[in-house]
Amino acid sequence: MFIRPLISVILLTSFAARAQMPSFMPDPTRQQTYTLDRSSSRESTGANADARTVTPGQTLTVLDVDGPGSISHIWFTLDDSEPYALKRIVLRMYWDGETTPSVETPIGDFFGLGNGIYYKWESLMLSAGADKALNSCFPMPYAKHARITITDEGKLPLNHLYWNIDYRVNAEPLPADTLYFHAEYRQAQPNKGWTGNWYENGDPIVNYRRNLDGKDNYEWFEAKGHGQFVGVTFSVLQNQDAWWGEGNDMFQIDGDAPTIVGTGGEDYFLGSWAFGGPQEFLLHGAPVVGKELAGERSSMYRFHFDSPIPFTKSMRASIEHGHANHRSDNFYSVAYWYQAEPHMAFPPLPDVDQRIPTLQFVGGPGNSKGPYDPNSLHPR
Repeated sequence: MFIRPLISVILLTSFAARAQMPSFMPDPTRQQTYTLDRSSSRESTGANADARTVTPGQTLTVLDVDGPGSISHIWFTLDDSEPYALKRIVLRMYWDGETTPSVETPIGDFFGLGNGIYYKWESLMLSAGADKALNSCFPMPYAKHARITITDEGKLPLNHLYWNIDYRVNAEPLPADTLYFHAEYRQAQPNKGWTGNWYENGDPIVNYRRNLDGKDNYEWFEAKGHGQFVGVTFSVLQNQDAWWGEGNDMFQIDGDAPTIVGTGGEDYFLGSWAFGGPQEFLLHGAPVVGKELAGERSSMYRFHFDSPIPFTKSMRASIEHGHANHRSDNFYSVAYWYQAEPHMAFPPLPDVDQRIPTLQFVGGPGNSKGPYDPNSLHPR
């Protein structure tokens, strides 16, 4: 007499699990028609020398396959003794024979390690292990071809690079309206605040300043065409004391005026009151939360897979650096989105030496006694 209730419980449990599964993940209770394949760094003869070396200036292709298909998982781990190697090794991805990459970012930043230092964190889309394992579960479809490269822009060899890239070979062409994965790196070292002559974030000269159009915000990305924004990883090196996150996020969708405006940095990343400490969830979190002092570092992430933010003509996503852009901290970010090709060419990557997180002399609390001159990047 217990069989029917037990079956009901099993069915309800199965339905609940299926309802929570992201739509881009195949339903394991339905037979799949793709073939799963893998590109890896394995030694082709079957020996155990499974790592590759990448010399300074060299570009190594780690995936080069024809479509239609879709990358479902990427795993890297690397052994590089050079300081801030995570900022010096560049990851690029190209779809369907394009000549400009749809993904271009230092490898550490792509996996949320924007301050160039390893730390353990996990989310639904990205993770970094305590053992330096880097994982991505972003779906990356391609109709004709996919190519992924790794470039060593440092001065020392990347001695051991391991990878496993899992991809699905589709039996049928992709739907005509398929959107392609994009990821773009940006940085400001530093953001140029409009004043260094303030004593705390609540200073009246700061609080009564207005910024309604997003001018001079730190920009996460800009796109033209149609697609949808799905998230950002974001890191901060503070040049000044006090809380860095008084600035609002702003989304300008299909026009010049912001149509989505938030209430503060930690609020956008779905925390509150300066986070109160490290936290990690499936779609948002702050794995590193520094003290509110110059020289401290923080890292955050937010993914919009609950509601990707669509655009039909253009989109610009940005955040203020302090209220109305009064602060002058260093920001490093990677924006993730899907759109129809072609995409806008990305701004050139900063020179490798400029990508290394470095405290800047900008004035303001904890940095200099002199007021900050935004035209010179030095105290007057």
